[in-house]
Amino acid sequence: MTIQSLLGPNSAEAVAIGATETVRRAAEQMRQHGVTALVVKSDQACKGIISDRDIVYAVSRRGEAAISLAVSDLMSHAVVTVTPGDSLKRAMSLMVRHRVRDLPVMADDKLVGVVSMADVAIGWKILKRNRMSCGTPISRLQSRSRLSPQ
Repeated sequence: MTIQSLLGPNSAEAVAIGATETVRRAAEQMRQHGVTALVVKSDQACKGIISDRDIVYAVSRRGEAAISLAVSDLMSHAVVTVTPGDSLKRAMSLMVRHRVRDLPVMADDKLVGVVSMADVAIGWKILKRNRMSCGTPISRLQSRSRLSPQ
């Protein structure tokens, strides 16, 4: 199974935020889109990721002042990415090795989606189920889970 099979038809809807936006705005976007991380972009380039955990840690250290910080002050700068053609196994390996929960999906230097740890786990479960049974089509199983990118 490839990353592309996890993305589905809505892959262009990956949620990104500008590096100069506030942490408050990042939290609002996460809530509005039902995601736990946003890709941080500057001049259309992927510069980092900000997660709900980054925000919680900042608030616990700095209090209410943290929500006024720029996203670039909190984001993870070392971005680990995958491509649509990468395997589920590769994504899992990268997540474990780099201790990340979300991987931006890049194709031709463009953000085409984000794959979360939950997406990978669900994909792995689908793959395992398909190997054990005669195979329910992946698209049918995906319709029962949240596999489109955020």
